[in-house]
Amino acid sequence: MKNYIFTSESVTEGHPDKVCDQIADAILDAALEQDPYSNMAVECTIKDDFVLIYGEANTKADIDYAAIALATIKKIGYEEEYHVHVVVNQQSPEIHNAVNRDDVCAGDQGIMFGYACDESKEYMPLPIYYAHKLAMQLTKVRRNNPKLKPDGKTQVSVEYENDEIKRIDTIVVSTQHAADVSQEEIKEIIMNDVIKPCINENLLDENTKYFINPSGSFVVGGSFGDSGTTGRKIVCDTYGGRGRIGGGCFSSKDPTKVDRSAAYYCRYVAKSIVANKLARRAEVQVSYAIGKKEPISLCVDTFGTGKFEDEKILEIIENNFDFNVDNILKELDLRKPIYRKTSCYGHFGDPQFSWEKIKELKF
Repeated sequence: MKNYIFTSESVTEGHPDKVCDQIADAILDAALEQDPYSNMAVECTIKDDFVLIYGEANTKADIDYAAIALATIKKIGYEEEYHVHVVVNQQSPEIHNAVNRDDVCAGDQGIMFGYACDESKEYMPLPIYYAHKLAMQLTKVRRNNPKLKPDGKTQVSVEYENDEIKRIDTIVVSTQHAADVSQEEIKEIIMNDVIKPCINENLLDENTKYFINPSGSFVVGGSFGDSGTTGRKIVCDTYGGRGRIGGGCFSSKDPTKVDRSAAYYCRYVAKSIVANKLARRAEVQVSYAIGKKEPISLCVDTFGTGKFEDEKILEIIENNFDFNVDNILKELDLRKPIYRKTSCYGHFGDPQFSWEKIKELKF
């Protein structure tokens, strides 16, 4: 299709799935801060006032899992009293020994994708770029306005004509709020303080549709309105559905888990391809076998936008990048406690992360 509408969504830090992602990555950061060689796969589930932390860990770090979970929830803005149950065992020695050799090897088998395009200055697709921007602004406004509460979602539909951005067709924002606030007041706050400061007005017109709290009252939210689990927002975490996704989530996993680190590296490669003007769109796929340090496959798709044939661009990738797992950890400097920052508003597009740098390519 050349003429179409494409939609992406984001969620705020108060969404129950994102609460769990933040707890999982806060635990990972606590481990890496004390022991950079920690192997972690500790996840979280939440419902009402019950928090379950579970998984596997192999670390020298002394971690108070319950304290981290409660502090994370409080920092998000929830004031209820929560109860935490912890079931964390030591990582299987078979997996540990397969990964931790002279060179680090892949912590699991799997496929990973990276994507980039020239639709925004961050080389992210425009629908997810604006969905994240709205979600971040909603959180910023909420933290200074007690009428709004932590749970929320955003959604942006972009109209394309001849495969080029034409306009924004629809914006959806749903926000949890205090019980004594009218929907009319919510709509005014969201329109004036969230949408207007975020969206390029040149992309809006008289036909743009706005749905603000379309279901009406949204007082009960967070874990009391829904359950949450680590890794259930992988489309929000990546490219909003515009690029394909691999088989695993990111949050909770230390960087030896290629579900996370290789997906970051694929983004680094795809972004460098587009930024070096070798293509307007690029998607990179890689795959690994557990216990092996080199990938077992690598491919690229530029969707007909490449300066060269994709076979030539793949050759350029192979000459400029090293997908060896040990190299990925070193080149992107991934053994640091940086992951709590990734757990909301997408893992891609934020220039503070090493995988968002652009490499000058030789070809």
